Amino acid sequence: MSGAETIEGGCRCGAVRYRAGGGPLWVTHCHCEECRRSSGAPVSTFVGVRSGEFAFVAGTPSAYESSPEVMRRFCGACGTPLTYEAAVYPGEVHIMAGTLDSPAGLMPERHVFVRERMPWMDVADGLARHDTLPQGVPRVPRA
Repeated sequence: MSGAETIEGGCRCGAVRYRAGGGPLWVTHCHCEECRRSSGAPVSTFVGVRSGEFAFVAGTPSAYESSPEVMRRFCGACGTPLTYEAAVYPGEVHIMAGTLDSPAGLMPERHVFVRERMPWMDVADGLARHDTLPQGVPRVPRA
């Protein structure tokens, strides 16, 4: 996927739709407890995009502050988790990869918070593994 491509997606019932221009900044699997509880899955895969290039284009998602300075948005009709935004990542919106219209071409680059993963969750896929969030991860568009 080139950095100029548009990313589109939405919730299961179709009530909420979004669009992001500029392509992904990164794609990451997160194993933290907060994401597990928010998604209901053992791992959450996120696609980071620039907040200035992201917009909800149909419907208005519901939102809640899952922890201080962290906002998660979801469809109020069907409950699909859609995005994650945190003050520690200014200028970024993290999209739940499972809500993308075409997720297959976006390959994850790493696993984060592996120390919190479920012991039965095998992550022997050859991707970089980090016990927490790695420092110095570049926030630049992927080629």
